[in-house]
Amino acid sequence: MISHKKYMELAIKLAERGKGLTSPNPMVGCIIVKRGRIVGKGFHRKAGTEHAEILAIQDAGKKAMNSTMYINLEPCSHWGKTPPCTEKIVEAGVREVIIGMKDPNPLVDGFRELKFRGLKTKIGILEKEAKKLNEVFVKYIRTRKPFVMIKAAMSLDGKIATKTGDSKYITSKEARTYVHKLRTEVDAVMVGLNTVVKDNPELTPRLFKGEDPVKIVVDSQLKIPKNCNLLKNPSKLIVATTNKASKNEVIKLQQKGVNVVMCKLKKGMVDLQDLVKQLGKLEITSIMIEGGSELNSSAIKDDVVDKILIFTAPKIVGNGGPGAIGNLGIKKIDKAIDLKGITCTRIGKDWLVEGYL
Repeated sequence: MISHKKYMELAIKLAERGKGLTSPNPMVGCIIVKRGRIVGKGFHRKAGTEHAEILAIQDAGKKAMNSTMYINLEPCSHWGKTPPCTEKIVEAGVREVIIGMKDPNPLVDGFRELKFRGLKTKIGILEKEAKKLNEVFVKYIRTRKPFVMIKAAMSLDGKIATKTGDSKYITSKEARTYVHKLRTEVDAVMVGLNTVVKDNPELTPRLFKGEDPVKIVVDSQLKIPKNCNLLKNPSKLIVATTNKASKNEVIKLQQKGVNVVMCKLKKGMVDLQDLVKQLGKLEITSIMIEGGSELNSSAIKDDVVDKILIFTAPKIVGNGGPGAIGNLGIKKIDKAIDLKGITCTRIGKDWLVEGYL
């Protein structure tokens, strides 16, 4: 069993190399072992390209015969953009397949298929780690809605800016670089109109080499400034608005190449539940909210948030500045939201606290 875990750890590490590149597909790594030696490796690099199992089989060549395959996610058994991996595994003569977790996609039944074809199969090795790696994919496949994170940076006393609105920069360069890395790992970054007006952000991963995410602006009346940085690359921009926006403004933005998404109204604002449903249809599987306290609290109240990441800097700002999360209507401390699965990481001088809602 120890060697099973050891090789599964390697398969998960290999899968991680596809981070930020495989959406809407999962991250998958595959290792082929024969007589205690690794003879083949592969990881899924991009949606529509070969699956990890196929690449590992190609890498192993004839050595795949009578080998053991380790894969963090159940192999596909149906025809999609590529043929089923189970067929190729059987053809290659693999003797045993060790799987991290079941695929949440109901079309996939690779574990049973391989068993039926006479291969020795085991599932659930390092299942917890395998599920965490593909938490975005699991949520998206089950609900067809994106996995949503809130990212906030604040002082030790919970402020995201001073009384005058100055917020550059609360956290260290290391923490900002880490955020830019996170941007390369999500499909989209979301802000509210206030952040665009106040900060005119670019929301690109300038400090880290990687994929540039789609930008989403929540703007119920379509008041986005025409000279803002986000409009310099309109093909990467989605503006979520409502019927309170002028039709003329909608047409102008669409002619520039912006994707304008019309959402239902909720208390005069964009209904975020409706928005995430529509973004799911656009195959956006993960979103990082980098807005201010109002958008953060609205997203929590509308029950669209899965995870929260708060960077805390060892600085004190004092009274008057806005907090990281706006009003949630909580009057008693025993009604406060308890985060689950918390981790704390030191990044530069700052601390990152991550937890699930």
